Amino acid sequence: MSDGAGLKVDGAVSSQLANIAKTASTLERRGYDCCWTAEINHDPFLPLVLAAEHTTRIELGTSIAVAFARNPMTVANVGWDLQAYSQGRFLLGLGSQVQAHIEKRFSMPWSHPVRRMREFVLALNEIWSCWRDGTKLGFEGDFYTHKLMTPMFTPEPLPYAFPKIFVAAVGEAMTEMCGEVADGMLAHAFTTKRYFEEVTTPALLRGMQRSGRQRSEFQLSAPIFVVTGNDESELAAGAVGTRKQIAFYGSTPAYRKVLELHGWGELHTELHRLSKLGEWDAMGSLIDDEILETFAVVAPLDEVADKIRDRCDGVIDRVLVGFPSSVPDDTVSTVLQDLRGQPIRSRP
Repeated sequence: MSDGAGLKVDGAVSSQLANIAKTASTLERRGYDCCWTAEINHDPFLPLVLAAEHTTRIELGTSIAVAFARNPMTVANVGWDLQAYSQGRFLLGLGSQVQAHIEKRFSMPWSHPVRRMREFVLALNEIWSCWRDGTKLGFEGDFYTHKLMTPMFTPEPLPYAFPKIFVAAVGEAMTEMCGEVADGMLAHAFTTKRYFEEVTTPALLRGMQRSGRQRSEFQLSAPIFVVTGNDESELAAGAVGTRKQIAFYGSTPAYRKVLELHGWGELHTELHRLSKLGEWDAMGSLIDDEILETFAVVAPLDEVADKIRDRCDGVIDRVLVGFPSSVPDDTVSTVLQDLRGQPIRSRP
């Protein structure tokens, strides 16, 4: 970023309520900048109440909460309350999910996901502005309308800035929308540095140009695969699961464009075929060392900080990484300190 800020290093937590207090406080003790929950098989917001109660410094975010399973008013309420209770540490990460899940799992309407998400973000900010400034609520869009707000339903003043809104994006249209109206973007782990440089960043800049914003006002957050350990045997063991993860994502049609950029389009075809047969081990065996190191950081513990920094430099503002449970707290803390030790290169 142009202000020379250091890389932020984030971690993920399980959304199980029984575990969240311990895991969030562990991440804070190790030196992580944010702990993110995900909406998979548990609610993503409830755990952050406990995380806020048992931490004092670390940021707390959803990566992601499914926007289209809700509406802007309900999300505005929970975002306002979490920002107040965490004393300004909440990051609201939203994602669209796919049509089948929105319609058949959540029983909610689906259409025009990019336009709908753009409107969702704009509605959130207008609702929050109404609560903060006392202005009349009058949001009318193609998908959402919010025109009624009385004193009884207006929450107490928020002594902090509005929560930053991050939106998950893979395609170029959603990425452009992030650059136009969101505070940050949540990228997918199945994204290479070359894809960030040649596809993601140009799309973000096009969106920012539409709204007259600068890159320094925006944060690109991305998880990356990390394979590390103390010796070659630990590296090899860690690589097995990562190869399978890469193969799984590579079999998904939505991510074929990433492989095609590197000249590996036919790999997707074969992975997709094998996925229909349930041949998960065979799929992992197709991820050779070149592909593995294109998608993942592979390095021993004493070199992993430099490799992560190289992967992020110039494109990623905050990175979500995890380390094997066998790695001691003090070693993780040292790696995180090394990662944040120098300013990251300016973004375009």
